Amino acid sequence: MSDPAVQRIDVASARTKLTFFKVMAFIVGIGLLVLVAEMVLWYGFENDALKWWPQPHGLIFVIYVVATAILGFAVRWSLGRMVLVMLAGCVPFLSFWVERRVAAEVEAQLASLESGHETSAAGPVA
Repeated sequence: MSDPAVQRIDVASARTKLTFFKVMAFIVGIGLLVLVAEMVLWYGFENDALKWWPQPHGLIFVIYVVATAILGFAVRWSLGRMVLVMLAGCVPFLSFWVERRVAAEVEAQLASLESGHETSAAGPVA
C-alpha cells in the first residue's frame, strides 16, 4: 500500500509550470540585460532613453519569482533551492544558465516519474 502522506507529482501540471518558468526566466534574463544597458546609459552618458525600464522590469521579476515558486512547490523543491533559483534572476546571464540546468533536471525528474521511477528534486542548484 502507498503512504497517503506522500503526495504524487502531477506530471502534466508540472510540465505546464516548467514551461511558464522557462519563459519567465528568459524574459527576466533579457530584461536584466536591458536594465544593465539602462544603467550604463544613465550613469555613463546621462542618457535617459531607457529611464522608464526599471519599473516594468521589477514587475517582470516579481512574476518570475512567482513562476519559480509555483514550479518549486509543484516538484517539491526545498525553500532554499527555490530562493537560489529566484536569486539567479538578479545576476546578468545567470538566469539563462540556471534556467537550462533547472529545466533539464525537472524534465529528467518528470520523465522518471512517468516511467515509474521516482527521483528527488531536493538537490542544490549550483
